[in-house]
Amino acid sequence: MLRLMNNMENCIFCKIVKGELPSLKVYEDDDVLAFLDLVAVNKGHTLVIPKQHYYNLEDTPEELIAKVMAVVRKIAPAVKKAADTDGFVVTQLNGKTGGQVVPHLHFHIIPRLKDDGLKFWPQAEYVEGEREDYWKRILAEMK
Repeated sequence: MLRLMNNMENCIFCKIVKGELPSLKVYEDDDVLAFLDLVAVNKGHTLVIPKQHYYNLEDTPEELIAKVMAVVRKIAPAVKKAADTDGFVVTQLNGKTGGQVVPHLHFHIIPRLKDDGLKFWPQAEYVEGEREDYWKRILAEMK
């Protein structure tokens, strides 16, 4: 928890929640805030965050994740319609290696447009027996 408290003071999303930085809010309740991303992948790109500071998915209580995801589900169709498209991506990044830039749990709702240039990651192939090895390793970590 010390790590989380230290990051809170300089967290841009915490400053938005407190009203110290402006945002274009599309949703707000006691626990969740959603606003347009300042550096959008596509127009309409929206971020959904818990108001309380948590670093990532692993640190956030399940009950709060459920509340955030309910808001994602509510807002995503509106983002899709506003962008006049039939598709969108919901993504959430964890840790620096995972691509997380802002140290506060957040979900991206990104409308997809035909030929928008957004690329998905390459697919890795397992060698013989490696897939089963990872399966066993994951199961062992879950105990």
